[in-house]
Amino acid sequence: MRALRRALGWIVALVVAVAGLFLLWATMSGRPQDLPWTPLDLGEPIGLSTGRKLAALGDDFGRCRALLDRAGVRYTVLPPRRDGAHCGYADGVRFAAGGARRIGYAPESVGVACPVAAALAVWEWNVVQPAAQRHFGQRVVRIDHFGSFNCRRIYGRDSGTWSEHATADAIDIAGFRLADGRRITVIGDWRDAGNRSAFLRDVRDGACRLFATTLSPDYNAAHRDHLHLDQANRGALGWRACR
Repeated sequence: MRALRRALGWIVALVVAVAGLFLLWATMSGRPQDLPWTPLDLGEPIGLSTGRKLAALGDDFGRCRALLDRAGVRYTVLPPRRDGAHCGYADGVRFAAGGARRIGYAPESVGVACPVAAALAVWEWNVVQPAAQRHFGQRVVRIDHFGSFNCRRIYGRDSGTWSEHATADAIDIAGFRLADGRRITVIGDWRDAGNRSAFLRDVRDGACRLFATTLSPDYNAAHRDHLHLDQANRGALGWRACR
């Protein structure tokens, strides 16, 4: 028993020491985005805590909108919507042209919960556009999608858990249009052996750092033609899914 207590003591001391070193590193390196208690800034590079801070925006629509405003993202607020007991939203926004964003969505009418919009903006700036420059030497001008709000359960079943689409906390990304007109699609290029597949995997992996759930064709056949990105708020210590 004494040996067990001694071992537990060493483990606790090690955890405290590692946490202290992490705090010192994050403070000294000037990376507040790595610390869970610092304010979120959409204009900062992605940090270790950025994804959880984005998911937590679901608790405060006003703060989420203020962050979009500060980052120069133009949007319109959608009227609250309620479809039955389980579907609807009160924090919906729709991107508008211009501002800090230089990318379009097709169809243009997509409305998403504000935390999803904030994550999409950070994803574009820090993941999508850098990956497009690396692999194709040009920028993405449009993101194609299959929509966001949809009052349904997961996989459209008659029973079970309600989908994050039911509250506009998810969006399904189908593909990307480059400046030269080329279109990169999940269904057509995920298995490609060249830079198209590499690009899609890079943007998937980057999304994993920003969204609570990121699902791709590697997850199952139901996602063979899109990337599912959702911003379910599972709390500061909630699990995150990336496949």
